[in-house]
Amino acid sequence: MTQTTNAPPAAPPRRAQAWWRRPWIVPLLLLVTAFLAFSVPPYLTFDPSLSRLEPPAGNHLYYPLLVAHVLFGTVAMATACFQIWPAFRTQHLRGHRITGRIYVFGGALPAGLLGLYIGWHTTGGPSVRIANLVGSALWLTVTITGLRMARQRRYGEHRKWMSRSFALAMSIVLSRVINVVATIALMPQVDTTFGGSKELMKYSAASIGVWLSPLLLLLLADWLLERRKSGTRRPAARGVDPASRAPAR
Repeated sequence: MTQTTNAPPAAPPRRAQAWWRRPWIVPLLLLVTAFLAFSVPPYLTFDPSLSRLEPPAGNHLYYPLLVAHVLFGTVAMATACFQIWPAFRTQHLRGHRITGRIYVFGGALPAGLLGLYIGWHTTGGPSVRIANLVGSALWLTVTITGLRMARQRRYGEHRKWMSRSFALAMSIVLSRVINVVATIALMPQVDTTFGGSKELMKYSAASIGVWLSPLLLLLLADWLLERRKSGTRRPAARGVDPASRAPAR
C-alpha cells in the first residue's frame, strides 16, 4: 500500500523589516551626524589652538596625528551606522561588504592605531591615559576578530564581534555625555574632595567618562546579542501535538 507523507510547508523567505520598524536607526543617524558636525570642523582648520584636546608641550607630532585620528574615526562612525542597519545589510549585501571594508581599513584600524599614540601622550592624567590605551587596544582586537570571522565565513560570530566594535566606536559619544554629567555632579566637591582644584575635578570627570562609556556600551551590546539569541530559541507553538507532525505509517 502506497503511503504519503505530508511535509510541512516551507517557511516563506524572511524579509528585512522596514526602517521605520527599527525605531533606533533614525535617531542613531541623527545623533552621529550631530556629534560629527560639532566635533570635526575645528580639526579641519589644522589649527592646534582650536583643538578640543590640549597638545602636549614640545610634541609637534601629536596634533597632526590627532587630526588623522579624528578623520579616520569619522569614517568609522559614519560607515558603522550602515553596517548595523539590518535592512541595508540584507537588501544591499554588496554595499554592506564595501562599507564594511571601509569601516575596517579606512576607519577602525587606523583610528585605533593612532588612538594608542594619542592616548599615551594625553595631558588628561594617568587614569585617562590607561583608559584610552585600553579602549584603543580593545577596539583593534574586536575589529580584527570580526574581520577574521568574516573571512572564515563564520558570519554569526562576525556579527557579534562587529557589534562590539561598533559599541567601542560609539563610546566617544557617550563619553562626552558622561563627562558633562560627572562634571556637574563633582562641581560641589571642588573645595572638599579636590582641595579647591578645578583642574583635578575636570581630570576626574574625564576619567569617569572614558572608563564608563566603553564598559556600558559593551555590556549593552552583549545584552542585546544574548536577548536576540534567546529570542530565536522559541518553543514550539502551543496546542500542537508533536506526534501529529510525525509521518503516517
